[in-house]
Amino acid sequence: MLRFGLPRDPALAHRLDKDTSGCLVLGRHRKALALLGKLFKQGKVGKTYWAVVEGGPAEDEGRIDMALSEIDKGRGWWMKPDAAGKPASSTWKVMGRGQGKDGVAMTWLALEPLTGRTHQLRVHSAEMGFPIVGDPIYGTAPRTGGTPLHLHSRAITVPISKNKPAVTVEAPVPEHMRELLAACGWSGETAAKFVPSREGGTPEAPAAQAE
Repeated sequence: MLRFGLPRDPALAHRLDKDTSGCLVLGRHRKALALLGKLFKQGKVGKTYWAVVEGGPAEDEGRIDMALSEIDKGRGWWMKPDAAGKPASSTWKVMGRGQGKDGVAMTWLALEPLTGRTHQLRVHSAEMGFPIVGDPIYGTAPRTGGTPLHLHSRAITVPISKNKPAVTVEAPVPEHMRELLAACGWSGETAAKFVPSREGGTPEAPAAQAE
């Protein structure tokens, strides 16, 4: 369906945690994948995540600089703060505040990972005292059967061509996040946004492809 006349299916240019919803970037062929990989490595791809966190920061925006490393090989991708680990930086901005059904304070954050460490936003949020709702590893959610992770890759901006504007796409908010986002002041999806593409434009979409 996504081949657009090419012999192979497009391939992922990056990854999301399996419990994180939202935007993914695809490359339609090897040349595109190589370009996308370079853009991600150089930090030229803009990424904005939405999260609902327990509690929340006192300030309205800020930056987290906290190096990370693996906890141990036996726990796979689980990460921990480590001054000797790989540098990791994230920014956050408060989009709204509210309460859950149980009266617990919640905050809607827009998060931007300035580096690309595994579980970076989840660890940074938890270590700052406002874990992401539904996080069973770094937060307070049970390992199974709990609230889904409230972390969503909302938008991504890719400077695919030097001679054209960067391509930005947004992914609609998943159903499981809508209730708490609304409690924090989210008013629902606006009209679909126009996104430049080879065909002339598409409405909001959860993926971008490099040609």
